[in-house]
Amino acid sequence: MDKRKRKRILPRLHLSMAASFIGAIALLLLLFGVVVSILGFLNFTNAFKKEYATTTYHMADTATTFLNGDHLEAYLAGEEMEEYREMEAALDTYCHRICVSLIYVILVDRSDYGRFVSVVNPVDNSVDNSEYKVWELGYRRNTTNDEYRRKYKAIYEQEVPYETVYRIRTTDGQHPHITTLVPVKNSAGEVAAILCMQRPVRELREARRPYLLTIALSTVMLGLVASALAALVIRSQFVAPIQRVSQEATRFARENTKGETLGEISRYPEISNLSRSIDTMEADMVSYMENLTAATAEKERIGAELSLASTIQLNSIPNVFPAFPDRQEFDIFASMTPAKDVGGDFYNFFPVDEDHLALVIGDVSGKGIPAALFMMVTNILISDRTTMGGSPAEILSFVNDNICPRNQAEMFVTVWLGILEISTGRLTAANAGHEYPALKRPDGSFALLKDKHSFVVGGMEGVKYREYELQLEPGTKLFLYTDGVPEATDAGNAMFGAQRMLAALDRASEGTPEELLRSVRGSVDEFVGDAEQFDDLTMLCLHYRGPAARELRTEALIENIPAITEFVERELEKLDCPPKARIQLDIAIDELVSNVAKYAYSPETGPVTVRVEVEKEPTAVILSFIDGGRPYDPLAAGDPDVTASAEERGVGGLGVYMVKRSMDDVSYEYKDGQNILRIRKNL
Repeated sequence: MDKRKRKRILPRLHLSMAASFIGAIALLLLLFGVVVSILGFLNFTNAFKKEYATTTYHMADTATTFLNGDHLEAYLAGEEMEEYREMEAALDTYCHRICVSLIYVILVDRSDYGRFVSVVNPVDNSVDNSEYKVWELGYRRNTTNDEYRRKYKAIYEQEVPYETVYRIRTTDGQHPHITTLVPVKNSAGEVAAILCMQRPVRELREARRPYLLTIALSTVMLGLVASALAALVIRSQFVAPIQRVSQEATRFARENTKGETLGEISRYPEISNLSRSIDTMEADMVSYMENLTAATAEKERIGAELSLASTIQLNSIPNVFPAFPDRQEFDIFASMTPAKDVGGDFYNFFPVDEDHLALVIGDVSGKGIPAALFMMVTNILISDRTTMGGSPAEILSFVNDNICPRNQAEMFVTVWLGILEISTGRLTAANAGHEYPALKRPDGSFALLKDKHSFVVGGMEGVKYREYELQLEPGTKLFLYTDGVPEATDAGNAMFGAQRMLAALDRASEGTPEELLRSVRGSVDEFVGDAEQFDDLTMLCLHYRGPAARELRTEALIENIPAITEFVERELEKLDCPPKARIQLDIAIDELVSNVAKYAYSPETGPVTVRVEVEKEPTAVILSFIDGGRPYDPLAAGDPDVTASAEERGVGGLGVYMVKRSMDDVSYEYKDGQNILRIRKNL
């Protein structure tokens, strides 16, 4: 940049900075003036109101000297009228001379202070352009509001010297005014009546106007003088030195080279310290930039390695969902969120065989790459040993004995391992120092399952692990997690806790495993807020639906009965069905499918579905025959008389009767446009 261009820019920068400082000072002075004006206005108003009320009280108290408190009742009775007229004239003259709008004397009903009787009320409407009317002697009226009732009561019962009612903001068309209430006493010193004097308060507004004008003018003048002085000082002592610092910083940012030393540029130490800081910064930055390229390359290498380690760890556990789309007996979902790029938590699930599913969750001591390596070794050992067969206790003992001799880092891992028999719901599990699982029965809420704990894996050789069995009913949900969930902390170091975790599970208890984990994670995130995540968050949820039903759908034809029978017998072979029960079921199939083929869709044909379901404890097989034909309940006709002859008994009903006799239970229902006949045979 040439010198002429720099000289053109420099004054503009000086002016902009000076204007900012001066503007800020002027704004502060303005705010100060506003605050002082408001406080002065309030204090002036309160003092004026107090003085105004006191003066009005003395005027009202003087007015009571025109009254004879002993004769007020006589005036109302029509007696002492000459004295009354003299008193009325005196009050009227007094009202006009002291320039008040209204004076009225009333006798208040002391039962509830809600009504009063007027004795006299001189009016001077010229004082405030008001429209008050003169009440006649004995005029009765209700008290206007509760404030007057309280003040009437205070004068009568508490013997206060006076009360004042302020009506500064009126809504009934009246002008702003105050009303002072003073007692009128009789010769015995008792309160016989109340004298009320109403006085306009326009003097208050008229007095405040010059006060506010004076404050405003003073603030403006002070702001102008202060701004002028500030402009001179700021321009010479602050703006120019700071401008030099700014120019040097801009030059260094553009050129990245060491420039001319600024040195002492101001008599103020703060500005000089700033210039020295710029000199030091330039030297440090030049040195830093010389090493920045090497440091950046090293950081990129470490970042790439961590990213690769994270990918390897993620690929070492199941992460594709739904994991078993062809299995209807259960649903499963899991997630892992490391506190760092890689973590020490892990989960796993895999089929051991067609009827057994292994579930694993673990938490390695420590974090980062060492914990991740230890986690992968442990996971591989557990997976390989589980596929070889054996109980959870045997598997954990094997893994522990293989890890301990090579565990130079003295790390350990907590593990929960379970093997589910899918067809029965029987779960065999072992807990090596891990968190308690959470279990939801089909008709209940989530609760912690306080199972038997054994020692951690990798802590000591020769540990014998204990195991237990758990029967999962269809609809049961099992939730596994690491300690990063209940021990998640907020900014105040309060822990999330097991109870909040269970509450989050219950809120989504009817949802899928994925929805359950999302509910827990959402609750944890809401609780933690902006606090840093200190531990890995790993969760796994299993929803056990129960043994899957097997179905065959085909045309309801007599010639398809052998295929249906063969389908059912294949399922019965898996149960070691006794020959007698198999024969009885074959006969039932033949009879019931024949009925559907002959009568359900006649004269047309239609489909029939045969469903096979198996129950355990006691073992039983349930066959369902489902068709969409005309509604017909074969059980409604009743049993035939088997003792009668064929001619006497008639045609039909014997086949269904034989089925009912050979089965343990037979039921029928018509639902969703379908005939559903179920037979049950206990094996």
